[in-house]
Amino acid sequence: MDIPDTDPVLAAARAQVLHDLESTGAADPGSVSALEDAVATRRWWTDQWPEGAAYVAGLVAQDVQDALLETRGRWPLCSACDALDPHSLYVHPDLGGPDPTWVCEVSGIAVAPLGELVAPRGPEVKG
Repeated sequence: MDIPDTDPVLAAARAQVLHDLESTGAADPGSVSALEDAVATRRWWTDQWPEGAAYVAGLVAQDVQDALLETRGRWPLCSACDALDPHSLYVHPDLGGPDPTWVCEVSGIAVAPLGELVAPRGPEVKG
């Protein structure tokens, strides 16, 4: 039985989540360490269940969210809707799957595909 090489899938998942950490200003040593831990955990998972490769990116993102919740609070925060209270985005579908997307937990707005978050826009300055 041939075991598929899961390194490209894990590298892509790492790159997507790292992009989103960087674009939201959350990429610091602690969050990158949480990302590396999530990738290592999911390496074992994909080695055990290679057919689950389509789920790994969303699961890595959820693992990082869970780790950051304990150390720095909710991540990533939504900047796409009009809700006044800070609130999070979550990965949809919930248990991973192909084409994971960040979705606002309040409005249900699909904000961006995983790996494509952009920096929140500040108030416009007119001059």
